[in-house]
Amino acid sequence: MKTLYIDCFSGISGDMFIGALLDAGGDAVQLQEELKKLQINDEYALIWKHVMKNGIKATKFDIELKHEEHSHKHDHAHGHDHDHGHSHDHGHSHDHSHSHDHGHGHSHSHSHSHSHSHDHSHSHDHTHNHDHGHHHHDHRAYKDIVQLIEKSALADPVKQTALRIFKKIGEAEGKIHGLPLEQVHFHEVGAVDSIVDIVGAAILLHQLQITTVKCAPVPVGVGRIRIDHGIYPVPAPATLEMLKGIPIEQSAIRAELTTPTGAAIAAVLAESFGPMPSFKVEAIGYGAGTKTFPDQPNVLRVVIGE
Repeated sequence: MKTLYIDCFSGISGDMFIGALLDAGGDAVQLQEELKKLQINDEYALIWKHVMKNGIKATKFDIELKHEEHSHKHDHAHGHDHDHGHSHDHGHSHDHSHSHDHGHGHSHSHSHSHSHSHDHSHSHDHTHNHDHGHHHHDHRAYKDIVQLIEKSALADPVKQTALRIFKKIGEAEGKIHGLPLEQVHFHEVGAVDSIVDIVGAAILLHQLQITTVKCAPVPVGVGRIRIDHGIYPVPAPATLEMLKGIPIEQSAIRAELTTPTGAAIAAVLAESFGPMPSFKVEAIGYGAGTKTFPDQPNVLRVVIGE
């Protein structure tokens, strides 16, 4: 019985969660191979490297979207609500300014010859100025994502975990926007990020043989963020919807600490919320967010034990 404790003292996002699991012993190369089973690997490249966050070495995980230069603004998910599940947590996440060194010499340098180091560590909204030239539709419907996962060659437990997390996000988005689940859409970019973050998290949990997940109360941050509809309070509506019934921890940090994807991961996976359980610690991992805060490291800590 392996327990994973999510120590989200600085919030949680999809990429921070994957970074933390890789840091705790997850195999990134195997993760990459498993994700190929979704057959969308022509749309993205994975990048992982070590970074320092306020004196703590952590793993930064990023998804670099492959694109053609088209100057196209990506307001995720049917033209509204920022990250829509796609863990681009503006508060943390993908500062695509990866200095292409991915730290520990992984030979996965996916020819990112792009020089635009757009580090959207700002309040998301993610103006990539480059359409990710996918030749298919601009949105992926929730039902398309379900089909993509179901028809893949991934292990059944991985599929079930990923589908549960996606359903949580889809239901929250649907409720907020007044849409039935089958009509919820994710913007192409949001969808690619969401799929990789969520399926990737499920792959690593399976790989690390985690049987139980527990989580700390979830800090969401304070302040406001700009999304497609204007200025909204933190946490974003979808994030708050998914955290119903879950203890939220007060935080003085003016940033979006927990993203919709992070909220969905915590809400679906954790069977209880509270302080660290009594267990024998076997592995610890730190996953880095993008932003840097003056008084605390912007990292997600995971602890694995028996």
